[in-house]
Amino acid sequence: MRVVADTTICQGHQLCQGEAPDVFGFDEENDVVEILDEHPDESRRKDVATAVKYCPAFALSIEED
Repeated sequence: MRVVADTTICQGHQLCQGEAPDVFGFDEENDVVEILDEHPDESRRKDVATAVKYCPAFALSIEED
């Protein structure tokens, strides 16, 4: 899986960090999400999928390799 963030629509809510802090970080200067691990281990799928699902701005997605 590949984690993708659209920083043009991210609103900086940081909810994704609560679900998968090892995958999602935060760029404070630009007030947007940053991807810390673009290809997380499959064992992280559930948490990453939850972060994607609950992103208020719909800025996150998972692409299959």
